[in-house]
Amino acid sequence: MAGGKCDSDNNQDSSDDCVEENCIFCKIANRDDPSTEILAEDEDIVCFQDIDPGAPHHYLVIPKKHVHSCLSLQADDINLVKKMADMGRDVLKAKNVTNLEDISLGFHVPPYITVPHLHLHVLAPFSQLFKWSRCKYTAIWYLSEEMLLKKLMENKKENNGHVTIACCHV
Repeated sequence: MAGGKCDSDNNQDSSDDCVEENCIFCKIANRDDPSTEILAEDEDIVCFQDIDPGAPHHYLVIPKKHVHSCLSLQADDINLVKKMADMGRDVLKAKNVTNLEDISLGFHVPPYITVPHLHLHVLAPFSQLFKWSRCKYTAIWYLSEEMLLKKLMENKKENNGHVTIACCHV
C-alpha cells in the first residue's frame, strides 16, 4: 500500500500508522465527526455523502488510512481502488439508483483537490450533473476509476511504482 513519511512537510504519502491530525477525512473515517453519517463501512474504507454535491447522488469513498491522493497510489493499491469502486456502486444500489451505466466514479488529480486525502467521487445520475459542477467532473483533472486502474496495471507491468499522470492522457 502507498507508504512513506507522514509529516507536515511531506504528506504526499502516509504510513500505515498515520492519521493526519487536521485531516477532516481522517476524522470522518475514525468516526470523530458526529455531523457526518457513514453510509457504508468495512475494515479499510468508509462512504458518506459529499457536503457539496455535484449530482442528485454524490458520495465519497475514502480509505481509513491516510493516503494523500491518487498520485500516491502504487501498483499494489489496485485492490484498494477496486474495493472503493465496489462500495460506491453498492451504496448507489442501496439508494435505489438502478441505471449503473449513468454514473461516474473518479478521483481529482492534484493540485485540483480540496481535501488532501484520497477520495473517490461517486456521482449519479451522471447525465444530471448540476450545471455548476460539470467542469469539475469532466475535465482533465478528473481521473476515472477505470483510467486510474489502467495506469496502476501498466505500472505493475513496468514495475515502476507511483502513478504518473500526463494531463493530455487523462
